Amino acid sequence: MTDDMKDRLLDAALSHVPFDGWSERTLRAAASDAGVDLALARALYPRGGVDLALAYHARGDAEMAARLASMDLSAMRFRDRIVTAVRTRLELADRELVRRGATLFSLPQHAPDGARAIWSTADRIWTALGDTSRDVNWYTKRATLSAVYGAMVLYWLGDDSPGHQATWDFLDRRIEGVMQFEKLKTKVRENPLGKALASGPMKVFDRIRAPRLPDNLPGRFPR
Repeated sequence: MTDDMKDRLLDAALSHVPFDGWSERTLRAAASDAGVDLALARALYPRGGVDLALAYHARGDAEMAARLASMDLSAMRFRDRIVTAVRTRLELADRELVRRGATLFSLPQHAPDGARAIWSTADRIWTALGDTSRDVNWYTKRATLSAVYGAMVLYWLGDDSPGHQATWDFLDRRIEGVMQFEKLKTKVRENPLGKALASGPMKVFDRIRAPRLPDNLPGRFPR
């Protein structure tokens, strides 16, 4: 029931965001449109517009994961699977709603929320593509893809090319950089010096494991 009401409020908010941003004013308008008591709306979205924006982002991540799960990506090169995932995520988003979110999360007090949202998107992509790493690679993959996705969003917001073709070309170039980084890591591991470092000073990184967070955290998704 609570989730249904949160969805109703978010749906009602979307038409107000282009005019009032992700704001308290938008929350009040959404509560009125959805027929939800304002006190209850504030209980469901305690930080108002910030929590609404994060809920919209989480919804997009979930829709992306569902769409990727319905695709047969087995015949694709791995780089093309990543391109498909990132492109799918962007195509599911409304540019004006994302633009308003980018403005909100550029504020210093909300920047950590924005960074966590982008990290979550990168995590959803790697998980959807079958990543099973549990060591330091879990972090490096997500950190690298987070940087790529963040850059992609900014490029996409300013792209007026037909069909956003300039964005997709930019995406191809950025993903190629990711794949070169992965190849570099492989070469380092295969290099005699790299092997020596891995068995010595860098051995400590083998103890790093991906976090196991409670399943009931807000925005948490099943692994």
